[in-house]
Order: sequence, then structure tokens, then C-alpha cells
Amino acid sequence: MRLNLVVEGQSEERFVKQVVAPYLSGRGVYAVARAVKTGRKRGRDVRGGLLKYVHLKNDLQTWMREQRAGNVRFSTMIDLYGLPNDFPGQPEAGRTADPYQRVALLEAALAADLDDERLIPYVQLHEFEALLLAGPQYFDGEFIDRKREIQALVAMAASVTSPELIDDGHATAPSKRIITEIPEYEGRKVSAAPVIASKIGLDTMRARCPHFATWLARLEALGTLGSA
Repeated sequence: MRLNLVVEGQSEERFVKQVVAPYLSGRGVYAVARAVKTGRKRGRDVRGGLLKYVHLKNDLQTWMREQRAGNVRFSTMIDLYGLPNDFPGQPEAGRTADPYQRVALLEAALAADLDDERLIPYVQLHEFEALLLAGPQYFDGEFIDRKREIQALVAMAASVTSPELIDDGHATAPSKRIITEIPEYEGRKVSAAPVIASKIGLDTMRARCPHFATWLARLEALGTLGSA
């Protein structure tokens, strides 16, 4: 089974390629990822950053038309934080207090709008960095001079039931909390985040992040479809 993912940006793209894809390949699922196409400049595609829903929709539909084989599936990895206002299901989801119900509504609305049974929609609660806060102690390998600050992140992450519940405030979203403690993370995110994620490991992320765990289980299950 082949799995094509359209993701929010370069950090997510590298995370899929370096962490998720090797894991899935051992289960008969061969995953590739690309950041969402947002336009063209000087004859080249511009990718990364989801400012308008139409960019995600067009990118997915183009890929779906190009690959129609029965052993191909599609998925997304986009952040709830900063999700465009024109995203399907936004009005109803915005009135929902429970974050897990909120992303479920958005994912269902995305599936309905794309209307392709091969799509496995996924909206990340609340941001990709929530997965890194499943094991913030592993920041120490990339930011060796920030031991005190890393311990502050460890304490903060331990204070919540799941890092997926760390909110979408402009100053308190997962990435903002990391940058508050480790300002240089902002400039090194693309290179550092996949390394940290690899050290944390998918097992820890699944244990701490139930919505992510459900999505990963659905991706794993594709391997049994491919062998059927």
C-alpha cells in the first residue's frame, strides 16, 4: 500500500520521511510526504504554510487525479493552531469546547468536502510541536546549553494529561511555549524537530497523544489492506 501525505510544512515533511515512513515501511505501507503547495514563483512550486484551505484542497485533488490506483491512500498532517477560517467545518468546530470533538468535526468535514474514500484526514492537536512535548527532555541533544529551560518544558508537559491539550493561544501554543524557553528553536525548527522526534520515538508519542495514536493506527492498518 502506498500512502501520500500533504503536510503543513518542512518540519512535518521531514518528520514523516525520517520517523513515520521508516516505521510504516516495516508494516507494508510506503509513505511519502510533501508540504502543501501554496503557489508558484519563478516557475517553481512554493510549498509550506497553510493560509487558505483552497491550497490544501487543490494539492490533494491534483495528487488524487494523478494516482488512481487501488493501492494508494492519502492523508494530511495540518495544525489546528492557525487553521484557515475557510476550512470546512470551521463554524461548527469553533463552537465546540472539547478539542478532540473539534478536530473530529474538522476531519469529517474535510473528508466530506474532498469526497474521496481513499483519504484519511488528520488535523494535529494543536500543533506539530505537541508531539515533541511528549518527551521534551530530548531537546537536550540539540540545545545543550538550555538544561534549565528544558526542565521547565518537562515540568510544563508533565502538568497536562496530554500535550495535545496544550492550547492554541498566540503565546501559549506548543511552539510558542518552546520558543519562550528556547528562542533559537524558531530558527532551527526544520532541522532540530525531526531529530528530537526520532529520539522521543513513536511509542512515547502514542502513549501521550491519543489523537495521534488513533491516526497512526489507521495508517498501520493500511498494510493489511495492501496484502489482502
